[in-house]
Amino acid sequence: MYCPSLFRESRLPSLHALMRAHPLAMMITAGDEGLMANLLPFTLCETGGYGTLRAHIAKGNTQLKALAAGSEVLVVFQGPESYIPPSWYPSKARHGKVVPTWNYAVVQARGTPRLIDDAVWLRAQVEALTASQEGARPEPWQVSDAPDTYVATLMHGIVGLEIPISRLEGKSKLSQNRNEEDRQGVQDGLRREGVNDEMVRMLARLPKPD
Repeated sequence: MYCPSLFRESRLPSLHALMRAHPLAMMITAGDEGLMANLLPFTLCETGGYGTLRAHIAKGNTQLKALAAGSEVLVVFQGPESYIPPSWYPSKARHGKVVPTWNYAVVQARGTPRLIDDAVWLRAQVEALTASQEGARPEPWQVSDAPDTYVATLMHGIVGLEIPISRLEGKSKLSQNRNEEDRQGVQDGLRREGVNDEMVRMLARLPKPD
């Protein structure tokens, strides 16, 4: 990933936080049938090093062949993103030397996958994924709310996936190359349009430019 040092995010807690906040990630493989990509919801287990990703995938998914080959996979977690118009920069009125851009945050994880065809492991993974999304709801749904026979039938059609992360890269392009006035202009513009509260919070946490 092209990542100038100004935008590089290497703090592990920040990387993990984005991955948890945006668990639906693009898993990319390169196998005998060429490049393949699928969106999967992942859970993150912080065990050693960069952590381990866990998910499940349908047995009918053609990407299984590439995963079974044991080649490295790339998993891309897309965080908040927003188009930034030049009109949000106060410096536009002074010198006009501004252009449109796009602000975004992204994390790329790499690792060697392992397929797991084990009913107990699968049940635990599905329950963990469900809890991560349902836990804050007033009446959280649980896997046990569905009939056991129905759940068992669905489980029969999936395979577990575990990816110990061997490399983790983060990029947060959040107007770090602009002066403090322009950064504030971006925050104000986002607030006015009500399009990206998460990015506003990330911008507000940036250290002040030198």
